[in-house]
Amino acid sequence: MAGRHFSVDIVTPDRQLASIPAAVSLVVPAEEGYLGVMAGHAPLLARLLPGQVTVKLASGAEEVFAVSGGFVEAGPEHVTLLADTAERPEDIDVARAEAALERARQRLEHPAEGVDIDRARMALLRAEARLRTAGRLPR
Repeated sequence: MAGRHFSVDIVTPDRQLASIPAAVSLVVPAEEGYLGVMAGHAPLLARLLPGQVTVKLASGAEEVFAVSGGFVEAGPEHVTLLADTAERPEDIDVARAEAALERARQRLEHPAEGVDIDRARMALLRAEARLRTAGRLPR
């Protein structure tokens, strides 16, 4: 398996965020937990949840992205992430993410009548993913 790599595209409805020609591994937040992909992976389609995507490059470097949901399609030589939203660490508005995290925590700790708990949980996951990707929360 040494020396094998695959390409990764990360796209959102309004742009292609990344096109990585030589990845050696990919970890994505899938519905059943974090999912790892390497070159030669069997064909797979999975739902993405809010979380952090980590791509290890053939150079040994890593790239991280925050995603808010979507789908991942993996094959032996190429992976496409069709993300609802995706951000690089330098594009994350940390103050906004911290405010969203606090709002979500408050809604979950002290739910008011009419508060959608599932929506608050997803907002919490999105905020945590953004802050983790920005380096403000531990991986």
